[in-house]
Amino acid sequence: MSNKKTVVVGATNNPSRYAFLAAEMLLNYNHEMVPIGIKKGEVLGTSILDINAKPALSDVDTITLYISPQHQAEHYDYLLSLKPRRFIFNPGTENPEFEKLIEASGAEAIQACTLVMLRTRQF
Repeated sequence: MSNKKTVVVGATNNPSRYAFLAAEMLLNYNHEMVPIGIKKGEVLGTSILDINAKPALSDVDTITLYISPQHQAEHYDYLLSLKPRRFIFNPGTENPEFEKLIEASGAEAIQACTLVMLRTRQF
């Protein structure tokens, strides 16, 4: 299986949140997982990077979103600058405005659930 570096936007160390479950499952499926968000702490031994610091990341395959549309706009430019192959809008994060910008940039915008995609080998 190819290792797809995946940025989890809205990462949290709260094990009851979908962003945490996605991070855990990405690791279980041998994908490199980069947690990023506004929360402090660690996800499964990896420090959560502060999205407001716009950390430099390279070779990003996928960005999976766990932040609501109203919190996405301030991060459009930064997230697009990472030049991923695709963005996954998990349930509740759908954002037609951002999806248009993503597609205009040449990346793919998918409305899906990262957990389901991994389980069904569609990731």
